[in-house]
Amino acid sequence: MHVLIVEDDDSVASALAAAVASAGHKAARVSRGEDALLAHRQHEVILLDLGLPDIDGLDVLRKLRQVTQAPILILTARDDERSVVLGLRSGADDYLVKPVKLVELLARIEAVTRRTSRSGQGTPHVITVGPVTVDLDRRVAAVETRELALTATEFDLLSLLARNAGSVVTREQILDALWGDAFLANSRSLDVHLTALRSKLQQPGFIINVRGVGYRVEGEPG
Repeated sequence: MHVLIVEDDDSVASALAAAVASAGHKAARVSRGEDALLAHRQHEVILLDLGLPDIDGLDVLRKLRQVTQAPILILTARDDERSVVLGLRSGADDYLVKPVKLVELLARIEAVTRRTSRSGQGTPHVITVGPVTVDLDRRVAAVETRELALTATEFDLLSLLARNAGSVVTREQILDALWGDAFLANSRSLDVHLTALRSKLQQPGFIINVRGVGYRVEGEPG
C-alpha cells in the first residue's frame, strides 16, 4: 500500500515513514500542501498534518476531498474541539493528536483500509430502504434521484445502518466496524459523522437514536 505523508517536520516525518515501512507499506513524504494536492493520485492513504507552511491543512483537506475518496487521517498538535469537528466535517476519516503512538497509527490505517477494501468485494449489491438507495460496489448513495456527496466514512456509516435496517446497531458495533476497534476509536468522530450524514440525507426520522444503545434505520433492507 502506498501512503502519502504530508508533514513539514523532518523528525516527525521520518518516524512516520519508518512506522509505515515497518508494516510493509511504501511511504512518500511531502512537506507542503500544494505538493500534496499534486501527489495524492499515486497513494491509497494520506496522513495529513494541519500546520503546513504554505496552506492550512484544513484547506488542503477540503481540496483533496473534491478530487479523491482515499482515506485521509489527520495527524496534528491541534487538540481543541473546534479543530477536531472541523477536520471530521471537512472529510477526514480519522483525527489523531500528536504525539501519536505509532502502534495506534498503524491500527487506524489498517482499519480505514480494511473497510474500504471490504466494500468492493463480492457480487453487486444495492440496498434500498425507503427513499434511500445505497450501491455498495459503486460506493454511491442517493435519496430518490438526488445523489449524496458523502465522505468515505459517511458512506460506510450509512451502508452499515442500511444493511441492518430494522435492527439497532450499537455505538460499539459502529466504532468497531468503521474504525477497527471500539475502544481505540474516538466516539466524537462518530457523532460528527452522524450529524453530517443526517444533514446530507435531509430525511428527518430516517436514522433514529435508541437512547443509551445506538441507532436504527426504520424499514427492511431491499
